[in-house]
Amino acid sequence: MSATATLSSKFQISIPKAVRDAKGWCAGQEFVFIPKGTGVLVVPVPELDDLRGIARGADKTNYRDRDDRY
Repeated sequence: MSATATLSSKFQISIPKAVRDAKGWCAGQEFVFIPKGTGVLVVPVPELDDLRGIARGADKTNYRDRDDRY
């Protein structure tokens, strides 16, 4: 999937329909911009409900506490 967009005079970019449909993005969704080298990652901000249970089954051994930091 390769699509391009142009930055408008109001510094806005429209996400191509093919990308929106493939990722399931909708109007009003919030995104975060993460600088990476010469580019930027555009990542949707997850809802709190989407994060529930994400660490279920994680290995708790060798957990590093705040006291172990520099």
